[in-house]
Amino acid sequence: MFSNFDRRRFMQSAAVATAGLAMTKASLFANAKEEKQLYDISLAQWSLNKKFFNFLKGNGGADSNALDPQDFAIIAKNDFGIEAVEYVNQFYADAVKDPGYLKDLKKKSEDAGVRNVLIMVDREGELGDPNLKQRITAVRNHIKWLEWAAELGCHAIRVNASSRGTYEEQQKLAADGLHRLAEIGDTYDLNVIVENHGGLSSHGRWLATVMEMADHPRCGTLPDFGNFFINRGGNGQAVQEYDRYLGTSELMPYAKGVSAKTYAFDDQGNETATDFDRIMKIVLDAGYRGYVGIEFEGNSDPYAGIKATKALLEKVRTKFTNA
Repeated sequence: MFSNFDRRRFMQSAAVATAGLAMTKASLFANAKEEKQLYDISLAQWSLNKKFFNFLKGNGGADSNALDPQDFAIIAKNDFGIEAVEYVNQFYADAVKDPGYLKDLKKKSEDAGVRNVLIMVDREGELGDPNLKQRITAVRNHIKWLEWAAELGCHAIRVNASSRGTYEEQQKLAADGLHRLAEIGDTYDLNVIVENHGGLSSHGRWLATVMEMADHPRCGTLPDFGNFFINRGGNGQAVQEYDRYLGTSELMPYAKGVSAKTYAFDDQGNETATDFDRIMKIVLDAGYRGYVGIEFEGNSDPYAGIKATKALLEKVRTKFTNA
């Protein structure tokens, strides 16, 4: 026998399933009339991080060396012709408690015709902290960004799977924290996606296993082409780098986003550290058809770097479309 609560849940699930089927049929019909591109291009806010930090520090004023984080969507559209953005929470740490700021941020993106894809969340504690109390605190610290992401219409927040301990211990701890946060994310209709972002999270097989252990449909990955450094060296430690092509292939089955990290380009417009034909073939062969986010992190002019990354992604997309 169903309780009243179970009956309500059953009816709600049935309604959602029916609506989902209708949307699927509508999408198939739309795609039959209009061919969808293999992937769309978004812009990660970190690509212009120095300019946004300059604004927050009060450096540069109206100078081009400073950009207002609230204008990010407008900048993406007007300066680069990009209509989807990925925010970074570090630029909104002081504004997160201000509902008026969030309202204005959302309006600016809507007025610019720009889609808000996700928020990259850092510095909110270790989701794999060995101390249960601290781990739960880290999970709770992320809730405010889930609220922001929901209001902005994002599909996900990007988090880190940082932990401490042995290889296996860190897997269990990170999986626990991620599962807890994914359960909360589900109530906001949001995904919780993990970037390979240093330490064991940059070990493709380790993070893929964490996804299996977290065991939640809302929990996925955000493979970053350039972040496969387990250890970048320093303090007498050797540089440890995981193979980016192997790592990407291991993370793509769980991917709900992709970060196209770039640093520098040759005379033909190719990225010097990553073979984009090779790595994007891995992405597409996995069946991924979502946003590919530009994240330029080179030492040269970020505007030129963003434009070069966009041109490269467009060139690769055309090549695979016509193949």
